[in-house]
Amino acid sequence: MNSVIYVGMDVHKETVFIVGYKNSEQVPSIIVQKKNRESELRKYFKKLQEKGELLCCYEAGPSGYSTYRMLEGMSIACLVAAPGLIPKKPSDRIKTDKRDADMLARNLRSGQLTGVHIPTRADEAVREFLHVRDDYKDEQRRYKQKILSLLLRHGLIYRDGDNWTGKHRLWIKKALTELNSLQKETVQEYLGHLDYITENIRRIDQRIEALASEGRYREKVKRLMAIKGIGTFTALSIIAEISDFRRFAKPSQFMSYLGLVPAEHSSGERRRQNGITKSGNKRLRRLLVESAWHYRTYDPSSKRLIKRRREVEPQVRAYADKAGKRLSRRYQHLLFTGKPSQKVATAVARELCGFIWGLMREQTT
Repeated sequence: MNSVIYVGMDVHKETVFIVGYKNSEQVPSIIVQKKNRESELRKYFKKLQEKGELLCCYEAGPSGYSTYRMLEGMSIACLVAAPGLIPKKPSDRIKTDKRDADMLARNLRSGQLTGVHIPTRADEAVREFLHVRDDYKDEQRRYKQKILSLLLRHGLIYRDGDNWTGKHRLWIKKALTELNSLQKETVQEYLGHLDYITENIRRIDQRIEALASEGRYREKVKRLMAIKGIGTFTALSIIAEISDFRRFAKPSQFMSYLGLVPAEHSSGERRRQNGITKSGNKRLRRLLVESAWHYRTYDPSSKRLIKRRREVEPQVRAYADKAGKRLSRRYQHLLFTGKPSQKVATAVARELCGFIWGLMREQTT
């Protein structure tokens, strides 16, 4: 019988602790710590391959997928374990690199680890670029709040409409005359940085449009944008984050992955459901909840929606229209029963997941 070595790795920035079990042995035959240098790791694993077939794993974390890709290039099977799904003993209060690597190796051998999806390098690059826009939007939000808070402290409150419209910016310009010179300079510094951030977001949006029009994304983005509430940024984010929808055999798995299903704590005759689990991909969950707010009303004659749907197949167009009518009815029904609007948007986002899954799995009939 060929020897199989189950290798668990605790990967850090500078070191990698490695523990390995050969076949069904109870005591590890490999306990070693190596520097996290690709040349050193390649050399070590090349020698280790001579002892038998290697099955490796490590926990997903800030180190990313570089170790996985190195081992894949050496034709060594590797699993990147989902941290939240690793079995752990509640009574175990000792944590060391050696114990973590040992636990991973044992769980790998018993088949109790669940691997995360490994994106392609191209998808990973797009995903990281999309994160830049999120960071700029967060910074833009903070600076807007700083400016409004400073004006509020001095009794300057805008009451003639929404904030950050053209009219509001003119009001801020006039309001500066009521502040002393240093306070005026402070607000102008904030406004200058806010304009810089806004310009960066505009430039990034143009780049995102260009990425979405590339051959490998173009058709998928067009299909998703046929659904109301999904624009270029949201569509490209869904594609880059999920990569392959064949990972989900049914829509409920996709909903669960995004943490949009209710949590449950039941025992015996008692059954209690709580709010959504909020597990999984929080970026996509936020984007889909934002999309769900668009279903307060549904107008299929929207010029923007008609233009988007001209570019997709008739069955996709009909499917997207069916989704829009269904989700809008669902939104109004839940609102009529007295549910808070936030819960309604979350429930609609969960059903929106099902339509997205069907669209990307080409189950539109």
